[in-house]
Amino acid sequence: WGALVLGVVATLFCYGCCELRKVFGFDDALDVWGVHGMGGFVGSILLGAIADGSDCAVAADAPAYCVNAGTITRSGEQFGKQIVATVFCAVYSFVVTYVLLRLINLVIPIRPQIDGALDLHEHGETAYNHTPTKAYIPEGNQETKAPSAEVNV
Repeated sequence: WGALVLGVVATLFCYGCCELRKVFGFDDALDVWGVHGMGGFVGSILLGAIADGSDCAVAADAPAYCVNAGTITRSGEQFGKQIVATVFCAVYSFVVTYVLLRLINLVIPIRPQIDGALDLHEHGETAYNHTPTKAYIPEGNQETKAPSAEVNV
């Protein structure tokens, strides 16, 4: 049951993050941050909540339904450890990635020279063709047009 709960929660969370990225207009080719980054983030945290119960703590005496008997068990303490470790990994990954991208940017420009439609331009495909593209127009600025999907290669 734990994997089902984690899958449903992660799916909704990832979808929300992908939609949030569109609202803020962040560059994210193929929604890597929203799907893999945030899916891994929420999955790592929820691992502490869906681990085996305390009756699975000792491998020799564990019931047959225990998935990983003798390893971590579900508790508030484990959930806290998962949060701390996940936040640490996210901050570490952000800092290292930022530093590396700044160093690479000294040699070759990182930011693409086009606006919008990065998936089509960089990868020759668009992510999630089944989802209609939404134009996020700020209120009061109805004359702003959504970015064109047409790309000159």
